Amino acid sequence: MSDVLPWLIPVLVVIVLAVVAALVAPRLRRGRQVPPPTTPPAPTGTAAPTADGTPAPAQPPVSAQAPTVEEAPPALERPAPAAGRLVRLRDRLARSGSPLGARLLAVLSRDHLTEDDWDELEESLLLADVGAGPAGELIDALRTRVRVEAVSDPADVRDMLREELIALVGADLDRTVHTHGAEPGTPGVVLVVGVNGTGKTTTVGKLARVLVADGDHVVLGAADTFRAAAADQLQTWGSRVGVVTVRADRDGADPAAVAFDAVKQGKAEGADVVVVDTAGRLQNKAGLMDELGKITRVITREAALTEVLLVLDATTGQNGLQQARVFGEVAGVTGIVLTKLDGTAKGGIVVAVQRELGVPVKLVGLGEGPDDLAPFDATQFVDGILGE
Repeated sequence: MSDVLPWLIPVLVVIVLAVVAALVAPRLRRGRQVPPPTTPPAPTGTAAPTADGTPAPAQPPVSAQAPTVEEAPPALERPAPAAGRLVRLRDRLARSGSPLGARLLAVLSRDHLTEDDWDELEESLLLADVGAGPAGELIDALRTRVRVEAVSDPADVRDMLREELIALVGADLDRTVHTHGAEPGTPGVVLVVGVNGTGKTTTVGKLARVLVADGDHVVLGAADTFRAAAADQLQTWGSRVGVVTVRADRDGADPAAVAFDAVKQGKAEGADVVVVDTAGRLQNKAGLMDELGKITRVITREAALTEVLLVLDATTGQNGLQQARVFGEVAGVTGIVLTKLDGTAKGGIVVAVQRELGVPVKLVGLGEGPDDLAPFDATQFVDGILGE
């Protein structure tokens, strides 16, 4: 027994300690609280320090805003070709029935033309603004041919009227719009004049479309610096077809300076033609002459004028003729643009204004559309009046 005690006592101690540990350990585990998991903070502009204690480079904050997308520039418009535009006028007149043509044909279709009938024909021509001189010439020519040729068939009389009207309008006149410079590297310069309200600035914009459709490099000059928003209007027309507009930085600037800058830029760009819009507000002849004279002088320092177009409203009748007289004297007009010619009751203004100025109608406005400016053709115009 004495031999067993030395090793039995340590064994009992170990067993007692194991039992105590087994009883105490669960209680200690139940009393210990486990901290809840923490969510790392959202990143800011400051980063945590590195292992050596130096601060890490700051990271840029993440933006929640969607990236900006640049809008594509608007597509340029493609103007309709100028060829065949007047056919639309002829068709429009034929469908609607021209008052002038209808009246003339109604009288000429009668079996026997009396003196009263011829007077009625002449009155119809005068109401259409043909003018007293041209109207008398047409009636005399018709009476002579009807008597000499013994014409009685209404169809033959209609053909006779068509021939005389074409001769009166002037089928043999040169209606070319001269837009190209005479010297290589020098643009043609077209000066557009007329009173406000005739559609002058709109006509310049439409003319730019005609020239672009023909393949020309065009520069516009907004020299109407007196009318509010005239330059903005012209710039809008040009931007639609990729044409640059030279303008002043303020209203009331010197129109001659704008015209000069436009021609100078046209030369620098190698443009084919520069079209200059001018002010039409001046009501007295002296002021108009001074302004247009100054514009002409400064333009010709850079390039020669190839065309001076006068814009007239075809519906204004005798008022339009008075405007034509003034501008014809002070501006050296070489061609006429008649707007609103689809008002056919006044179509005779074509004849009257050509007689008054001695220059041809070269372009006509057929309506409100952007491509409703057309080269004038005497035969197409007469056929439209007569409903051919």
